[in-house]
This record gives sequence, structure tokens and C-alpha cells, in this order.
Amino acid sequence: MVKRSLQASLTGIQQAKRAFARKGWTQDNLAVEVNLKTRQPIWRFFSGRPIERLTFIEICSVLELNWREIATEPPAEFAERGEFAQATDWDIDVLVQRVRSQRFDKIQDQCGILQLLDISRPVAIDDIYIDVNILESIASQQYLEITELQNLDPKEFDRFGLGEADENQIPGTQAVETYSKLRVLGKPGVGKTTFLQHLAIQCNQGAFAANQVPIFITLRNFAQESKITNEFSLLNYIRQEFLTSGIADPSVIETLLNAGRVLLLLDGMDEVLNQQSNAVLSEIRRFSDKYHKNQLVSTCRTAAQRLRIRGFTDVEIAPFTSEQIIAFAQKWFVAFTKTNIEDGQVQSVEFIQKLELAENWQFRQLVVTPLFLHLACWVFHGQEKFPTKRTDFYKQGLDLLLGKWDEARGIERDDVYRGFLLPQKLKLLSQIAAATFEQGQYFFEQRIVEQYIGDYIQNLTNLPMDADELQIESEAALKAIEAQHGLLAERARGIFSFSYLAFQEYFTARKIVASHNLEAFGQALGGLVSHITDPHWREIFLLTATMLRSADGLVQLMKQKIDALVAQDPYLQEFLSWASQKSRSIPTQAKDATVRAFYLALSRNPRLAPHFALASSLDQGMFLDAALDNLLLECAIQESQDFAHFHACGDALANILGIVLDVGLYKSLEQLSDQLPNSRQSQERFELWSQTNYSAWAEQLKMTVINYRNINHQWQFSPEQQQVLQRYYDANQLLLDCLHSNCEVTAAIRQEIEATLLLPQKELEDREWQ
Repeated sequence: MVKRSLQASLTGIQQAKRAFARKGWTQDNLAVEVNLKTRQPIWRFFSGRPIERLTFIEICSVLELNWREIATEPPAEFAERGEFAQATDWDIDVLVQRVRSQRFDKIQDQCGILQLLDISRPVAIDDIYIDVNILESIASQQYLEITELQNLDPKEFDRFGLGEADENQIPGTQAVETYSKLRVLGKPGVGKTTFLQHLAIQCNQGAFAANQVPIFITLRNFAQESKITNEFSLLNYIRQEFLTSGIADPSVIETLLNAGRVLLLLDGMDEVLNQQSNAVLSEIRRFSDKYHKNQLVSTCRTAAQRLRIRGFTDVEIAPFTSEQIIAFAQKWFVAFTKTNIEDGQVQSVEFIQKLELAENWQFRQLVVTPLFLHLACWVFHGQEKFPTKRTDFYKQGLDLLLGKWDEARGIERDDVYRGFLLPQKLKLLSQIAAATFEQGQYFFEQRIVEQYIGDYIQNLTNLPMDADELQIESEAALKAIEAQHGLLAERARGIFSFSYLAFQEYFTARKIVASHNLEAFGQALGGLVSHITDPHWREIFLLTATMLRSADGLVQLMKQKIDALVAQDPYLQEFLSWASQKSRSIPTQAKDATVRAFYLALSRNPRLAPHFALASSLDQGMFLDAALDNLLLECAIQESQDFAHFHACGDALANILGIVLDVGLYKSLEQLSDQLPNSRQSQERFELWSQTNYSAWAEQLKMTVINYRNINHQWQFSPEQQQVLQRYYDANQLLLDCLHSNCEVTAAIRQEIEATLLLPQKELEDREWQ
């Protein structure tokens, strides 16, 4: 029998490498010359491994070599048929290895490369794939009360039900080894297909299930061809697959199946159209029952898990951990950086460093799936930063989930939306998001969201509908949104949420911006501004500001609402007046609002004042006041009055004297420094000075600082006033963040708002009359 594959001998490899070197090519160049889609056969050729016979001969021809001189034990002649005749007579191990060899190149071509979205060239799966983890418990199948979920922190929201890092997770290959019949669930873009392709390649290369024959079937292709032939038979479909590899004997596949030596990978159970799904599922069940000794792995979106198969264990792909995100980014940038590997590694480090910044936590919540992580890498690769407008990134992500992802892979979905166009789907999702977010609901019961959908359908049709019919339509639309787009997810039985909090926030902001007339728009902005002190609405403000064509009206309403927070409290107004007066006394290049923010913070928490975001820079006068206020704070600690404490106070005072420019202040502080006991005095004299002089010395220091620097006034705020001040400060910070968010605000309004931040009411009114 003539071999279908050939491999190079040691001397042949040496000859081939010399010929290859003379050409001056890379392995990719040679693959192109031989008309190969991947360089995998080239690599196998030079490493002395078996490759398909015709490919071997073509490589030798391109390198201008006699293939018979290169091959190990070259056959005298070729036989086109009959290699697998009498398959049942073969030793099964020999048969498996022969079939694996015969189908090697087909599996490599079918599963060995990926075509990533918006990337013009394919990439080898080994160059980009990251091992996935598996959750053995499915969150959406558990029973929970909605009250158990409502108090989740926003940063915990997206991971709920998907497992914490290293908790209840096992490697993907371990799950396949554990369960002979496995169904792998996951949200859109989580890497289900790529996981199956990886299994096929690992098996093909002998790294996994080396005694089995891998067969990869895309179920939508199987369904389409079966519809044409009107015969839903996996066995016949596999026979046709084997024919493309030159295996004509129909008994070969049955011999392998009866011996349990097939690894059957069935991809995309959810991608089969409804009218064909029952026939496909019935055939999978029949095939699984008849050939039960074999290993079967299928994939399906979590939302379509109703498509059950008896005997299969359901597991779910876990979101990426931090380590997996780092590993993926390293591979991605090395694979797609056009210069060299080192540049790719450098850019991957920059990507991770910027992803870890506090202001990018929303991006971190999204990039736990390969789809969104690829999108983030692609955007960063082009701009070398994350987009300032997060709305642009969210829109790209939503475009993927609402159709582009399926379209790029040629997947047709059933239309159960009553013919909804994309704008109508966006409007529906915006209404659901806004209604639930307004009520503080990150999670909502199925009946509630179905009511929102039913109301929308009813208003859209303008025709009376039977209640039962409307209920059926609403439930079908909800399931379609979940299964087709992954934008709504069942987190526990009968409890739904948006799949990512970022999308609920985006759609809520979109609802505000898309108000249909001027009156409704004004009401929408007014409703938004009423939440200005609620930290849960912070992201809605930022998103709305960047989505508006003009954010002038929004930022002006925000400013009015913020000033009103403290307008009716005389004591707080006095506090603001002091900060304003103090800021005007400081010769500085910083903006007035920056100086006011610094002194407001200094009076409330001296240690934190230099770090407040509004007070972003310190000049000499501000630095001096911070040092003096900190000194007074240290001196006020009664329980620390030992020699070391006084020595530290003396050192601090000496350092402060080095930056004091005012002659009067300098002399007063110098006299106070001279009064402190020195290190040569006895313990008895030190204790005597401490008991008799320290209180008066500390009071004199305090009055000197107040008289010369007008700081360290002992403002006595009630707990309620402390809360109001914190909300006032946070709201001003939010307003400033909106102004810095790349929103469209006219220069005059921007300048006026920045100039009047943190001013007392009287000064605001005086400016209006000017």
C-alpha cells in the first residue's frame, strides 16, 4: 500500500534547508509559493514530520529539489484508491494513525487559522489562542431571590454568576477529559468556536487525545446541506468529509466510530435556524446513542441552552482572569505589530499598564471575553491609548453584538422581532435600560422586562393585540435579545440584567439624548440633573455629555444644581467665602478654582488636600500652608508628647523656615523654634518644659499661623453639613470631569463654569450683575 504522506530524511532536511537559504525566503514566503493558507506544513516539512504527499512534492519542486532524494523511503509508485480497503481487517491503532495522517492537513486548514474581526489577514490559532477556564455550575440555572442581587457593587456586577478567579473553575481540556459528552455554553464572543478549533488542532498534533481522529463540524453548514439533500445524517456527512481527504472506503468511519476512536466536535448548536433545529438535535441524539463510545463536544450560547441533548453535561466558559488578559494581549500585539516581536511586547505592556489605570475600570469590565479584548487591543493598537469617549468603544461593541459579529461569520438568525429594524431594537433596549436604571435596578424579574417589551410592541404596532398574543411576542423578543445579541442575560432563573453594566448605562444615556422634542429633551436633562449627588449616576452624566451634539445646556443645569446644594446654609456660605478670599491672597499661576479647592480640602482634611483632583497643582504659597497645617495637626496630638515628638516638630519647623518669604512670619516662627527644648537638656528639664510651656507654645504657633496665613480656622461642621460638603465637592468634580470628557461645550460657557466653581452665592450673584 502506498503512503499518502511523506516526510523528509535527515540528509533530505539538510539539503532542503540549504536550498531554502539560497532562496532567502521566510517560511511564510515559501507557504505562499506552494499556495498554502498556513505555514504549518512548511514547519512540519523542515522538522521531518509527515505532511500530505502532494504538498511535500510541491515544496521540493519550488525549492528545485528531487522529492525522491529528500523523502524517507520514497514509494516506487502512487496508488490513488484502495489504501483503506478492508478497513475492518486493520489493527485499529494502525487505522487511527493512518486516518489521522491522511486528514492532518485538512484539519490544520479547517481549524488552524483564525480570521479576526477587522483584521485583513488570518492568524495561526497557536499565535493568539489562550487556554480557557470552565465553570461546572451554570449561574442561570440556579434559583435566587432578586433581593439577594440588588445590593451588588457596580464593579462586582458583570462578574456575578461567572465565578471569581480561581474559584470553581477548571481548564477547558480537563473538562473534555472528564466528560465524554460535553456541551460548552457561553455568551457571544466568549471563544466557544475557537476552543473547539483548539481542541481539534491539539488532537491533530498529538498533544491531546492522540489515539482519536478529530472531526470538526459546523452545525449550520451541516443543517444547510442536509436541507438540500433532505437527509439529516451525520454519518453520511462525515463520509463526505473523509472523501475530501482521499478516504473513499465508507467502512473506515464506521470502524472508527464502533471502536470509540473519534473526537467529534460540533460547533454552534444555537446557529441552526429554528425550522431545522429539531431535526439536527434529533440526529445528534441518535448519533450519540448509537456511537456512544466516542468523545463528543458541542458548543451553544448560554441563552439557547433549552436545546438540550440527553447524556451531555453542560458547562460554561468563564470570563478571562487578569492573567489571561495579559497573556492574550501579549500574543495579540506580537501577532499584529508589523515591525518586530520586541515592539509588540512593548506595546502589550503599555496596553496592560493603561488598562489598569483607575479611570479605565469600565474597559476592564468589558474585556473579559476574547471578542471585546480583541476590540480593545485593535483600538489601542491604532491610537496607542483607550478612546477618551467611551461611547465610541461601546458603540463598536454594540454593533458587533447587534449583527456585525454574526454577519462576519455568515450566520443567519431567526427573526422573531416582528421585523424590527436596528433603530427600533436600539430604542427598545434604551427604554428597558432607562426604566430599570431609574428605579435603581441592575437586576429585574423576567415578567417586568417582558412588560416593557410588550408596551413597546403595542405602541409600535398601534393595533390592539390579544393579551396572550402580546405575552408570547414579548417572551420571544426577550429570548431573541438574549440568544442572538447577548445584551440581556438570565443571571438566575427568571432574573435578568444587561450582560454588562456599561451597556445599561450607555442605553440609559442614549434614551436621554434621543428625546424626540425640545420639551421632552429638557425634561430628560432635568431628570438626569436631579441625580447629580447619586454616585450610581456618575457614568450616565459622563456618557450623556459626550453623546450630546452640544453639552452647554447640561453643564449649565449641573452648575445651577450644584450651587443650590449649599446656597441656603449661611455657615457653609461663610466657609466658601473664606476659601475664595484666601485663594485671592495667593500669588499663583493656578486657576482660582484650583486654589479654592485646595483650601476647602485643607480645612477638612489637611493630609489629603494636596491629592484632591480639583487641586491638581501646588505652588510655594499653597505648599507652605499645607506644611504649616500639617505641623499644627502634629502638635495637637497630646499623647505623643515625648522627646522624639518635639524633635520631629522642631525639624519640621526648621524645614518650613526655609520656604518662608514673609519677614514677620519668619521671625515669629524662628522665635517659636528657639523655645523648643534641645537634645542636650536632661529628661527632668524636658518634662518640666512640656508640662509648663507646651500648651502655650502650641497656642502661640496656631495664632501665628492664623494671623499671617489665614488658615487653620476651626470650622465646626455638623455631620449633616459634612455630608452636604462632600456631595458638593463630588458634584463639582463630576462637572469638571464632564468638561474634560471631550464633550462639545462652547469656549465661553466652559470658561465661565471653570471660573465660578466653588464660589459662594454672593460672589456668583455679583458676577451676574457685572
